[in-house]
Amino acid sequence: MTETRVKATRADFVHEKLRADILAGRVEPGERLKSAELCRRYETSVGAAREALNRLQAEGLVQSRPHVGYIVTPLSERDLSELTQARVEIESLVLGLSIQNGDVAWEGQVIAAFHVMERTPFMDADDPGRISDQWAAAHADFHFALLAACPNARLAKLARSLREESSLYQLWSVSFKREPARDGLGEHRAILKAAVDRNVPLAGELLRDHIQHTTRLLIIE
Repeated sequence: MTETRVKATRADFVHEKLRADILAGRVEPGERLKSAELCRRYETSVGAAREALNRLQAEGLVQSRPHVGYIVTPLSERDLSELTQARVEIESLVLGLSIQNGDVAWEGQVIAAFHVMERTPFMDADDPGRISDQWAAAHADFHFALLAACPNARLAKLARSLREESSLYQLWSVSFKREPARDGLGEHRAILKAAVDRNVPLAGELLRDHIQHTTRLLIIE
């Protein structure tokens, strides 16, 4: 194996481990990420640690601050509140338009996406402290399927962007274990039924409650 490939492999390892620690809440929002400490924790080189940090910054999990260095992306209550308000208004509107315009093929896609999410392990088998990447992807696919029949491309794009922006908060709401008994699957099943029944008011109400519930888990009064 070449020296270049060895360095890349080390960076891959640190990236994977640090990403898992961030998503599981073992490294908390706002915590400083010092290269020397990362090298000791993951038994790696400074170069591999910095490469991993650069990748995580591109993914939005890490930020670089002047005179401070790298930190885990902070959990901002103001940002989360504003993001939630925008999602509640835009995503419920897009869902309603999607339900009104969706055909039988759309119904089938939504049902299939729910089936995949329902059958996908929720927690990571190798790291029970965090949601599995497979479930996170299946969850996103289900919500995007719900919105897929919206005829307004601009609104649909905005709703998708807001949902993607909120993904880190969604993962943290589970990692911090503030409501372990939450029936998330039941919430999704109810939204699915309302959508397939073409009940726009109920589907919108359920989706708004679903989004706001996640926010309440992270904002502690």
